[in-house]
Amino acid sequence: MPAAVCLQNVHKVYNDVSVVDNLSLRIEPGEIFGLLGPNGAGKSTTIRMLTTLTRPTQGDIVVAGYDVVRQPFGVKQQIGVVLQQTSVDADLTVWENMEYHGRMHHVPASRRQAEIDRCLDYVDLSERKADLAKTLSGGMKRRLQIARALLHQPQILFLDEPTVGLDPQTRRRLWEIIKSLNQQGMTILLTTHYMDEVEYLCNRIGILDGGKLIALGSFEELRRQHGEGLVMRQNGERWDYQFFPTMEVAKDYLEQQPDKTGMMLRPSNLEDIFVELTGRNLD
Repeated sequence: MPAAVCLQNVHKVYNDVSVVDNLSLRIEPGEIFGLLGPNGAGKSTTIRMLTTLTRPTQGDIVVAGYDVVRQPFGVKQQIGVVLQQTSVDADLTVWENMEYHGRMHHVPASRRQAEIDRCLDYVDLSERKADLAKTLSGGMKRRLQIARALLHQPQILFLDEPTVGLDPQTRRRLWEIIKSLNQQGMTILLTTHYMDEVEYLCNRIGILDGGKLIALGSFEELRRQHGEGLVMRQNGERWDYQFFPTMEVAKDYLEQQPDKTGMMLRPSNLEDIFVELTGRNLD
């Protein structure tokens, strides 16, 4: 089966600085793929190339069977994009935002109204369709962005930090929407700064640093590679971390220490692995 997204030896250079460096990556149809990296790692540039907003300096990118350089219109027909920045028109109603987007994507008038109603119902905004977008809460605006991105029935959905700045309850509601879309067969590429979001949603994870892909796999695969058990030792105002293949091995190590003061044992998580690989917290 052809990949939903395929990057081969992709480079992006700005002002003689390599922002994306020889990136090769394949995302399968039906995956929720999490793309992580510290600030400046190349995530945003990668998303911009995948969504035809900027051209790669070198390499090949195919999205939904279309080359992003030679067939950008074909790519745009098959993708939905939800950016971190709120991009709804605040002075239009919810329905008018949807209508405008539908016309931009040439959704036929004969079915546009039904599709708008379906998408708004899906994100629980049917009762607000006559309200101005500026009267919506932050979470509702994000749900409107998702509804709008779904209106032309894309194959692939790109979500750039979709839950940033939202309260925990709203974040959880968006997680369920994302899960539901994936269960219906939609391929989703997600960037986020919330590790629990990645652990809950993503089938596979790619970690970028310095424009290079430095880790790739499921959360469990990454834990097996780097260690499932963790011993933490307090060192002044900071903690030192030591990985072990399993919790049992970590427990045996801890029990052998003559002085266990300031030491603790726990399972490793994705944030531990991320910091181990990049030397930085994801913030």
